[in-house]
Amino acid sequence: MDLSSKLTVYFDDPFWVAVYERTAGQKMTAARIVFGAEPKDCDVYAFLLSNWSRLRFSPPVAAVLREKEISPKRAQREARNQMETHGTGTKAQQALKLLQEQNKAERQSRSREQRDAEEQRRFDLRQQKRKEKHRGH
Repeated sequence: MDLSSKLTVYFDDPFWVAVYERTAGQKMTAARIVFGAEPKDCDVYAFLLSNWSRLRFSPPVAAVLREKEISPKRAQREARNQMETHGTGTKAQQALKLLQEQNKAERQSRSREQRDAEEQRRFDLRQQKRKEKHRGH
């Protein structure tokens, strides 16, 4: 199985954002990390070491893998172009969007359960008050 990873740090006004992409076989997952001020390399590395277990990776999406090796000069050129055109790749964006949709669905179901529980509590309280009113008669 082919394992590779990529970390991209860019400025997404007003915050600095890092996107960590990891590819295993034909599947790619991504995690988004938001920094406040511009992080130094050592800050990013320290953050990854201390918070690796808490990173929330997106569900896996199909990844496009290169079949042949590229020359070092071409790799350097591509790295320079990626630095100029900052941001995440489209696959990473898809993976992060999928994670965002999952979080939204979880949040909606959790709030729906809380709302239903609150409504049931109010109903039970009203029923109890009605019973207490009829006890004295």
